Order: sequence, then structure tokens, then C-alpha cells
Amino acid sequence: MTNKRRPTRNMQKTDPMHHDPVKLVHSGQNGPVSAKAVAAMVDSPDVLRVVTLLQGISTEIDNGIEPSTANPHLNMLLHLLHSHFEGRVVSPSAMVSASGVPYATGTRKLSELMDAGFIEQRPRTKSGKSVSLHPSAHLFEVFSQVADRIDRIAQDAYGGARRTDGARDYYFGGSYQPGQTMIAPPRALPQSLKLAGGLRILVHGDPTFMVMENLKRQFEQIVGTDIHQRAFSIDRLREEALRNATRSRSRYDLIAVDLPWLGEFVKKGVIRPLPDVMDVARLEPSDFHTAGWRATHWDEVPYGVPSQTTPELMFYRKDWFAEAGLEPPHTIERVIEAARHFNNPRRGRYGVAWNAARGTALGHTFMMTCAAFGQPIIDLPEIAGGYDADHLERDDFRPMLDSPRAREAAEYLMELMQFSPPDILSMSWYERVRPYAAGSVAMAYGYTLLAPYFELDKSCAAHGNTGYLPHPHGPEGAPIAPVGGYALCIPANLAEERIPDAVEALIAFTSPAAQKLYAQEGSRTAPRYSVGADPEVRRLSPIFELVDQMSWRDELQFWPRPPVPQISDIITVCGNELHDMLRGLVSPADALASAQAKAEAILRTPVT
Repeated sequence: MTNKRRPTRNMQKTDPMHHDPVKLVHSGQNGPVSAKAVAAMVDSPDVLRVVTLLQGISTEIDNGIEPSTANPHLNMLLHLLHSHFEGRVVSPSAMVSASGVPYATGTRKLSELMDAGFIEQRPRTKSGKSVSLHPSAHLFEVFSQVADRIDRIAQDAYGGARRTDGARDYYFGGSYQPGQTMIAPPRALPQSLKLAGGLRILVHGDPTFMVMENLKRQFEQIVGTDIHQRAFSIDRLREEALRNATRSRSRYDLIAVDLPWLGEFVKKGVIRPLPDVMDVARLEPSDFHTAGWRATHWDEVPYGVPSQTTPELMFYRKDWFAEAGLEPPHTIERVIEAARHFNNPRRGRYGVAWNAARGTALGHTFMMTCAAFGQPIIDLPEIAGGYDADHLERDDFRPMLDSPRAREAAEYLMELMQFSPPDILSMSWYERVRPYAAGSVAMAYGYTLLAPYFELDKSCAAHGNTGYLPHPHGPEGAPIAPVGGYALCIPANLAEERIPDAVEALIAFTSPAAQKLYAQEGSRTAPRYSVGADPEVRRLSPIFELVDQMSWRDELQFWPRPPVPQISDIITVCGNELHDMLRGLVSPADALASAQAKAEAILRTPVT
């Protein structure tokens, strides 16, 4: 790799093996890399793919042709990049060993790479005498351009006629069109986090957070400390977060908060306002899906950062619908029509799967079904495009669970029972997707975070055959996709000395680079427009582009689950009362009357 040396200021020649502990090299300059450089977005194919290709070619040439001369610059840079992607710490001595040349020569070549601004050093000890090496933003930028050219050369050599019009358009400015830039991989922080005992995070046990766990080693290298992640089911997560707030000091540096809990957690003093501890502009708020970002606010103040935006959609079998000549199920009427058509219990085939388990699961289903009929569960003011869930400080809200449209929603759920699997009354978040993935259900309501169950498993009948729609709507409703997911928040009782590093971790884990990495590892949630627009991400799943489009059309909404402080208790009441209704123990009218009365009492109870 060749590159003109970048101009530097006040730089001294650096011996990578014997460095000054005070003046460490960062991107060829003294001092940390700028935030702008860290967030650099560049055009490139999958960088790791090209790194692996070049390493393989170099090995074949070095071993297969005699005599040959090693390329120490290239060998060391490829080793550094590969180690970065695999989450392995790289020392100066390891770099010299990877150079393929004698020690003294390798040391000199490593110094040249540092002078060129390709490598950052980060202290591993307080004295600074031991350091680790990391790719700089400059290296990512230069190598991404090289990787792009290598990718096109390979396509010319082996792709032939398969080369796309988009690839040919590169030469006419096509690769520089808006939305076509690719996000660079996440880089190590300029300074390691100094958190005693490591970084501690409380999360939900869903596929996206489990992807974070799978990437633990890589993120430990990025933040420079150990990461300890505890995962709970949704109800236990809320209980642990509330329990943690009663402790004198938080056990967690970051906690995942389900979006509807925000009002309760603010009122109970569980989480801190972000403006009190950081410059919110560092998060690039305009890059987040509007509904997802707004859902992290209380009284117009942000309290968390979207770690995932996962709207609930209607999954449906495109192949079955096409074969039957049926239109996609955009409306409630078409859902019933299709469910009736496909339901055939004798063949083990059913019309639709959904959350019908007692309590929290069914409570969420009922709220979002009410929204599909145009009815919020409390008397929110109507505004353009829906209802106002941004101003919930009032204490005079009234439940709307016994309204005519809520009654229609309840009756719709009763009708769905006829075309649902026999175990529907115990189906919750994951159970509803499994029969759909296996090919025994024609449609399923599901969050996008559940799509990996069939998108990543080629053995599933639903793999490659799934269409995605906003919630089918009733006569007085409109197409909306209720926003789900979690925000990462800083506990109110976190020790003051841990807050600065917790903020840095918060920014790192919610950055475009991190979000892209989650998607590449299997997540189907992307709360940022930039991530959904990344060409590599879009190739992974149609979900990313569809969700972006829904956001632009203002179909992503969070008012279906308004984060009033009492929402969790109201969800539980709805889930219990309607479960009795679905079991045939009470009529829809009686179930809704009981839920209404209990919800009114809940809303009259102050939250402390």
C-alpha cells in the first residue's frame, strides 16, 4: 500500500518499542483523534473480506514463489486490521513479528507507518510504558478506498458480465450519491475507559443484545476494558432496574429501558437526563429515526439513546399469497380473509400467530391493535399524523379501553382466535415467530428483531419468502408500525466518578459504526438513518430499507404505547382481562369495562 505522508505538527520520530509514556501517537499527531474523524464514513466493500483476501494472496505468494521479498508495511497493516475485527489486542512486538522481516527492519517499518498516521497507540498501564496498537481513522479511510478498488478489480477478473450497473456508475459519480456511502468499522477509543471492575450493563435478553454479547471481545478492545452484561426477560428487567434504583450506588453503568417505561423511570428517579452529563449533539440526534428518538424524551428532555428501533410489523408468506392470488394483508379485513383461506388445522397449517399469552404480552398486543383501529389507550390529543405522546406530564389522562374502537379491537382478537394455532393463549414474543418460521402459519405479528429466526436460517420455510407490512389497519385507522425497542440510559445513582466513562461507552455502543456491526452480526434493528442507508447493511435484509421508508412516511409511531408513568400496570391489566375474554370466561364488553375501571384507578394513583 502506498500513501503520501500526512503533514504533522511538532512530531518527533517515534520508536514504537521504546516510546515516551507522555506523548503517545494518535493518527500521526499528538493528542486524540477528532470526533469527526472517528465518525468518518467512507466508500468501501466489506473491509474484513478484502483484508482476508489480501492475507491469503500474500501467504500464497510468499510461500509459493522463491525467491520472494516480504512487504512489511502491508503485512503489519493487514495483521492490525484483522486483529481489530477479531477483537484481539495488538502489541508493538506482535506487529513487528507479523512484518515478515528481521526485527530491526520491522521496528523501523512500524515507525514509518506511525509517522504516516496509520496507527494509534493507547496506553495499557497507568505509566504508559505498555501500549496497544489500533487502526486510525486515516487507515480506515485509505484502506477502504484501496479495498474498493481491489473489489472492482476482482469483479472485472472473475465477475465478468455479473457486474452491476451500480458498479459501472462508480466512474460517473454513482458511488458518491447520497445514501451510497458505507460506514467505517468501529475504532478503538483514543483513551481506555478507567472503570473499576469493568463496564457493567443491564440489558434485555433479545437477539440484538445477544449480538452485543457475541461481540464482547471486540467491544472490549474498542473501549479498553472488560464488559459485564446481565440479560433478563422483559418483566424481570424492569424489576431489576427498579431494584437497582433503590441501592445507594448503581450496580450498572448503563441500563436498557423499554421505551414505554420511560415516564415511570423518570418519575421514580431511575435514570439521569442526558443534558446533565453530556453534550447531546455528540450523538447526532438527527440521524435517529424520528419516532425512536422522540420516544426517549420526557417533557422534551432526552433521557436515553435508542439502542434499537424495532417496529412491530406484519410478517406474511409472499409465496403463499401469490399462489392463492390474494392481496397482501394491508387491512384488518384482508387479514381475516387470508387467515380464513390458509387455516387448515388438519394439515397443521394456521392463519395467524400473535402475542396472546396472559399479562404483558397480550397487553402490548391489545394496545397496538387499538392503535390499528385509530384508538390510543388514553385520551391523547389528536395531531397531524396521529396523537401527541410527547407531552405526558399531565395527571388527568383518562383510559379509553371501553371506547367503540377499543371494542372493535377486542372483537378482532376474538375473531383471530378461530384461525390461530391451538397454543395461541400461551404464545408470547418468541413463540409466535417459531411456527411462522417453520412454515405452519401464514402470517405473524412480530418485531423486526425477531426476523433473524427465519432470515438467517436457510432451512426455514419462511426464509426468503417473507413480506413485511405496517400493522394492518381498521376502518378508522391508518398504516402505522408501532415502535418498540430499548434505549440505553445512565442510572441516576451511578457513582459520579464513573459517569464520564459511562457516557463514552454510551456513545460508542450507539454509534453508526457499532449499529452497523450489530446488523452484520445478525441484528435486524437499526435506529439510525445512516445505518439503514448503508449499502452493505441493505444487502443483509429488506427490513432496513423498509423501516427507513416507514419512518420517512411517518408510519413509525410510539403513541400506541404512550410512556405514561403507570403504563406497565395498565399493560398488565389489559393482558389479564383480555386473556379471560379470549378463554371465553367473560364477554368483550365485560372485559373492557373491568379493564377500564382498573385503569382509571391506576391513573389516579400518584407515581413516586
